[in-house]
Amino acid sequence: MLKTILLADSGMGHSEEMLKYLMELPSIRRAEIAILHVVPPQITTDAVTAKWEEGGKIVANAIQRLNLDPNQVSTILRQGEPKDTVGQVADEIDADLIIMGSRGLGRLEAILENSVSQYVFQLSNRPLLVVKDNIYVTTLKRIMVAMDRSDAAQYCLDLALFLLRDLRSTQLVLVHIDLNLQPESGSITTSEAEKDPVLAPAVAKAEKQGIAYRCVATGGNPAKTICHLSQQEKIDLLMLGSPERRPSVAKSLPDLDRLLGNSLSDYVRIHADCPVLLGRTLA
Repeated sequence: MLKTILLADSGMGHSEEMLKYLMELPSIRRAEIAILHVVPPQITTDAVTAKWEEGGKIVANAIQRLNLDPNQVSTILRQGEPKDTVGQVADEIDADLIIMGSRGLGRLEAILENSVSQYVFQLSNRPLLVVKDNIYVTTLKRIMVAMDRSDAAQYCLDLALFLLRDLRSTQLVLVHIDLNLQPESGSITTSEAEKDPVLAPAVAKAEKQGIAYRCVATGGNPAKTICHLSQQEKIDLLMLGSPERRPSVAKSLPDLDRLLGNSLSDYVRIHADCPVLLGRTLA
C-alpha cells in the first residue's frame, strides 16, 4: 500500500527518526523514498545561495542518517513556499504518504505562525503522518486505529494491517468512540468490545492475518477520548480517518473552520502525544 513515501525534511524535529522506524517494518522496506527540502524565497542572491547550500546539506545528512539503499531514494530541492510546495511535489511523485514534522501549534496560532503542517493537512488529499517536535518516537510495537464507518477509517485499518503483517511482537488496538455510550459507564474492552458492530469487521480482518489485537469501545468526546486512550495504551502510532470534506472547486482555498483546528482530526493532530497518521483515500 505504501510504494512511494515523501519525507518533507526541514532539518529539525523527529520526522527522519519516524521514517527510520517505519522502514524497519518488512512490509515497506522496498518502498521508494523521496526526501524533499524546500528553500524559502529570499530577497538577495547571496541569501538564496546560502539557503540552497544549507538545503543540500540537510538532504545529504538525512540520507546518511537513514542508512537507506541509494537505489530507493531520490532527493528533491525546491525553492518556494513550503506550505504549497510539499503538496505539489506529493502530487508530482504520486506519494502514498507524506511524513513531516510539526510544532504542534493550535488553532489561530498555526495560521499566525504560518504552520506548514497545518496547511498541508488542509490542502492535500493524501495521507499525512505528522510527527510533533515535542514527542518521543520509538519502534512501532503498538498501533491504534480509531474506527468508524468512513472509507478513510477503513483505509487506516487496511494500512495498519499491511504494516503489521509478518510481525508477531506487535499489537493492533482498535477503538470505537460510540456517541450512544455515556462516558461514566466506562470503556468496554476486548471480549465485549469485539461484538461492537463497528469493530467486529476489523477484528475479523485482524484474526484472518494472525495479528494480535485489543478492542476498546467507549463513549465521550471523540477527539479528547482518542488522545486519552492513545496515552493510556502507550501507543507508538495513532491512525484515524480524516475524510476530505471540501468540494473540488474549493480545494485551493483554505477552509477557515479546519484551519482553526476545529475538526476532530485537527484536535488529535495537535494534542496526541504520539505520531499521528491522518488517513485519506486517494481519488
